[in-house]
Amino acid sequence: MFGRKPELKEGVYVFSVKPNGEYKDYIFGIVTGVEGRQVGVNGVIINPVGLKNKVEQGKAGERSVEILKKPDPDNIILALVYRVEHDNFAEILDLDKDKCDLIPPKVYKLIDGWVRESLPELFNNILSLPDGPEKDQAKRVLRQKMDSVIDKNLKRTIYSISRSLKILN
Repeated sequence: MFGRKPELKEGVYVFSVKPNGEYKDYIFGIVTGVEGRQVGVNGVIINPVGLKNKVEQGKAGERSVEILKKPDPDNIILALVYRVEHDNFAEILDLDKDKCDLIPPKVYKLIDGWVRESLPELFNNILSLPDGPEKDQAKRVLRQKMDSVIDKNLKRTIYSISRSLKILN
């Protein structure tokens, strides 16, 4: 087990990117087959439109631009606190031109749960509303969502990001 490099094979989880204008969309999925340098992937593709808008408006820093231009599985969670568009992804990646990084199942479950639970929209609501009753209601909705999440890693990440953004009282 020690010293063995993980290999790209059916059933492992991967992260990839797809160009979308000046920036990149994020792909998380499970490998459905490998044939030579071709890899079938089934998962989700995420367009971080909220962060793109912040950058275009000049309301985001260099780190945000880096996340959009050079995304990796460790930094993209920061893009997912803003509005995203996502869709199912079932395509073939060409290893000669497409990035294809192996990721742990926990990371895949975290990102998949984050998107499927509509957490970007909940965070975006809180971050975009002025102080007042609407923002307080958005915080209550996020707290209710956090309390209803079963996955411990996802719950811990929601709490951690909420705390770091200073949106939970």
